[in-house]
This record gives sequence, C-alpha cells and structure tokens, in this order.
Amino acid sequence: MNPEKYNRSIGLLCPTCGCSDFSYNEGVNETIQIMICASCGREFNKDELIQENSENIEEHLFEIKDQVAKDLADELRKSFRKAFSGSKNIRFK
Repeated sequence: MNPEKYNRSIGLLCPTCGCSDFSYNEGVNETIQIMICASCGREFNKDELIQENSENIEEHLFEIKDQVAKDLADELRKSFRKAFSGSKNIRFK
C-alpha cells in the first residue's frame, strides 16, 4: 500500500461567510496565530478555525478510513490468493 495515496489537503472555510481566503498575523507560535477572513473580516486563532471546520475534517477522515479499509482488504485477499493458489481444497470468492 502506498501511504502517499492517502495524503489530503483540507481547505478550511470561514463559518460566517464560507470564504477560504485568510490572512494571518504571526504570533509566538502557530496556535496563537490570528487568522482573518479576507471576505468578512472575522478573526480566529488557528485552533478555533480548526474546531469550526471539524465537521468537514471528520468527513474527510471518514472517507480516508473507508478507503484504507477497502485497500487493506484487497491486499489481504490478493496475498491469500497468491499464498494458496496451488491448493485444491481452499477456494476464494
């Protein structure tokens, strides 16, 4: 399995206007950065913006989990078929 296949970039949206463009002011560290919506001017810190977009993040995470589970099942099925391909008593559907 190729782990690069599951890397995703999730765009964060302003919960007020739905804009995805932000400017930010540097803080002491990344969690203190103030993100400012380019459209409506609402201000967030990075943690608040991530929390506001948690539903979108969870949906992407659910999709990735499903894809990993399907790919893992396919890999296991292929490896079992290959391992038991010469056996007359074991058959796979």
